[in-house]
Amino acid sequence: MNGQPRKILLVDDDHTFTSVMARGFARRGFAVERCDNATDAIAVCAHFQPTHILLDLNMPEVSGLVVLPDLLRAAPAARLVVLTGYSSIATAVEATKAGATHYLCKPAGIEVVLAAFDDNVSSEEVDVPNAPISVERLEWEHIQRILNDNDGNISATARALGMHRRTLQRKLQKRPVRR
Repeated sequence: MNGQPRKILLVDDDHTFTSVMARGFARRGFAVERCDNATDAIAVCAHFQPTHILLDLNMPEVSGLVVLPDLLRAAPAARLVVLTGYSSIATAVEATKAGATHYLCKPAGIEVVLAAFDDNVSSEEVDVPNAPISVERLEWEHIQRILNDNDGNISATARALGMHRRTLQRKLQKRPVRR
C-alpha cells in the first residue's frame, strides 16, 4: 500500500489456523497481530492500524459480520477479506455490502488470500457447481439469510423459522454441505 509497511490483523478463534497464517504472512514481509475474538479485534485494530484484515465470521460471542464495519472504521485504509468455514450467499452479500474486499471459503491457502486482498482471484479459482444446489444447502442458505435478517439472534431466527431454538443451534453447529 504505497510504500507503507504491510500489516495484517488476523481475527479468528482457531489458534492453529491463525498461527499458520501468521507465520506465512510474516515470511512475506507482513507485521502480524492476532485476535481470537471480534471484540478484542476492534481495540487491536485501532492501535495497530493494519493495512490488511483477515476476518472469520463464526466466532464466539460476537459474529465477525457484526464487527466488520467497526474494524473498517478503526482502520479506514485497510483491505478486509472474510474467510469462513460457514459460508452462505446471505453472509457473502452482507459482508460485501459492509465493505469487505473479498469473501472466501475455508480452506484457502495464503496465496489465494493474498490474491483476494489484491482483487486478483481469477475465475479459475472460483468453484462453479455443475449440478443444482442440494436441499440441505438450500436449507443452510435460508437459515443464514433469516439469521442475518435477525442480526444473529438465535431465538428470533428460530421463531421466524418455526423451529425450536435448540434445533436451530444444532443445525448451525454443523458445517454446511457443499452442494
